[in-house]
Amino acid sequence: MASSADPWVREYGEAARLADDVAAMVADRAALPQSGPEGMRHTSAIRRKITILGTRLDSLEGMLARLPPKSITDKELNKRRDTLSNLKSRAKQMAESFNMSTFANREDLLGQSKKAADDMNRVAGLDNQGIVGLQRQIMKGTDSGWLLDVMAGLLPSVST
Repeated sequence: MASSADPWVREYGEAARLADDVAAMVADRAALPQSGPEGMRHTSAIRRKITILGTRLDSLEGMLARLPPKSITDKELNKRRDTLSNLKSRAKQMAESFNMSTFANREDLLGQSKKAADDMNRVAGLDNQGIVGLQRQIMKGTDSGWLLDVMAGLLPSVST
């Protein structure tokens, strides 16, 4: 792959480390009681990290789609697509093991090309403040969706 100064390579490294962290947490989960508060907190932490991983993978995919023409070779581009695909597959398997169907079926529901085009249309013509405002709006929607899942019993509640 390209040098570590490349933002895509750095972001991919962080995503791969996060995936390894999630895998370690899943392995540690076997030693915890499944029904107690400690086990539920651990499971909730795993689900959060899987969600963060999915967001990072989407970001990496977007970075690949926005690469300027001829900034990397076709061989390098294909290598990045393959490594990203492998990491996405690994993340999808982890999500499915926790019944996180929204993560696992996201591509099936939206389709990747439609999602990327929608994202580009949403930010077209926005300045930095507009993009930050849109990001906050999306985060509020994600937070309230998570809260609805907790209230509906789809996710374990988190007590601090």
